[in-house]
Amino acid sequence: MFVIEYKVKGSQNQYRAIDSAIRTGQFVRNKALRLWMDAKKEDKISKYDLNKYCAVLAKEFDFAKKLNSTARQSSAERAWSAISRFYDNCKKQAIGKKGFPKFKKHSRSVEYKHSGWRLNPHTKKHITFTDKIGIGKLKLIGSRDIYFYQPEQIKRVRLLRRADGYYCQFSISIEVKEELKPANQNIGLDVGLKYFYADSNGNTAANPRFYRKSEKKLNRLNRRKSKKYRKGKKQSKNYHKARIRYALAHLKVSRQREEYAKKLARCVVTSNDVIAYEDLNVKGLVKNRKLSKSISDASWTQFRKWIEYFGFKFGKITVAVPPQYTSQDCPKCEARIKKSLSTRTHACKCGYVEDRDIAASINILKKGLSTVGHTGTQVWGDLPSGSVGGGKGGF
Repeated sequence: MFVIEYKVKGSQNQYRAIDSAIRTGQFVRNKALRLWMDAKKEDKISKYDLNKYCAVLAKEFDFAKKLNSTARQSSAERAWSAISRFYDNCKKQAIGKKGFPKFKKHSRSVEYKHSGWRLNPHTKKHITFTDKIGIGKLKLIGSRDIYFYQPEQIKRVRLLRRADGYYCQFSISIEVKEELKPANQNIGLDVGLKYFYADSNGNTAANPRFYRKSEKKLNRLNRRKSKKYRKGKKQSKNYHKARIRYALAHLKVSRQREEYAKKLARCVVTSNDVIAYEDLNVKGLVKNRKLSKSISDASWTQFRKWIEYFGFKFGKITVAVPPQYTSQDCPKCEARIKKSLSTRTHACKCGYVEDRDIAASINILKKGLSTVGHTGTQVWGDLPSGSVGGGKGGF
């Protein structure tokens, strides 16, 4: 699937209608989840039972009936995806919490399938939502041209709310693979905090630390927002303005992280045939109170996600290897030398001296070349790579 995103322009009434559609979709998802929770073991609620339940909700609640039927089904499918993920984690005996489904409190999107919307057949720069929720005709603002694709290729249309406005995403069913000439080069990657990553060729990428650089500004905006908050009372316009400024600053940081990880991942994948990286348990690592902020700021999970995506797109081999002892073993003689995090240089009795991260990347490449495919991890295209890894590793 290929996603094209536009920013939408409309009136304040249309924006309120989008918010109403998002709340209705959240309501349907939560009601579907409640149906599954209240069901007895012998009932065995399935995905199709949740889809059928959408029609029951439409008859019972007038505001749910106004939302398009496929949008209601998409919301029920979101509930089922959380349920199936919970079942899969239980079967796999995943480390830690299994992710029991929770009720949504603050949804930000609603998704339509093949009906409930209509593109302008001539320019395709306007989209009209035809259900009774009242969204109507919206202008699409963006440089991506959707008129290259046929209407039947558009499988999903998603309305999304962000801090800087409303967006419309089109999920298009096309082949995303591209062929590249073999680079005749393999690489191992060791992500860290000093460097964004160090590779087995001795190269390093700087860690930009976007959040750390913006932390003072974010704290200042948060204080201004908090001073305007009145507990138990209706919030003023100044409070909402301060809240939006604070959200925009966070949105900028998240976009900086995403673009930086995407740019580096594309460069790495296109210039190598085999990419090996650590199968880190990031969720477990961020529990470290002293390093959690720095780990989150480094965006390791996003980098891995884009490595897997571009590997799938360009037909390259991406291998996630166990991270145990990659920072301790000597790449030359394979002797195990224990080091603390403060020791940044690998010095072995055999005379091999190298930067700790570069030595680790060489070990990662060796493990990757001895591993067939994605043994013990996920391949992009089959399942999302949000639940990263199960191993423990150093930095």
